[in-house]
Amino acid sequence: MASSSPPAAFVCARCGACCRWHGLVRLTDAEVDAIAAHLGLSPRDFIERYTEVTPDRRGLTLRESPDGACVMLDAQGLCRIHAVKPRQCREFPWRWHVPGYEALCQAGRTP
Repeated sequence: MASSSPPAAFVCARCGACCRWHGLVRLTDAEVDAIAAHLGLSPRDFIERYTEVTPDRRGLTLRESPDGACVMLDAQGLCRIHAVKPRQCREFPWRWHVPGYEALCQAGRTP
């Protein structure tokens, strides 16, 4: 979902705001393998603990916490898989963002 264009000088502030919106984080097979290795898990264990089938049943998505946040956010609100985060996450806000993200995202407020 896209609204206005992101700022040209957007630099992620790791505030975690984009990780607290409800929605799917679709995973490729390669991303499953990389994330599982990063967490020290087998791909099967990672899938069982942290993913679910997408509503269209065409792939896997990261689970959400009960409050809608990504299950990969730690207690401090930092991404536990930042070094190997999925492409969808890396492409925020250039390839996708929600209307009004600038008011919630610390980097979106940076001139």
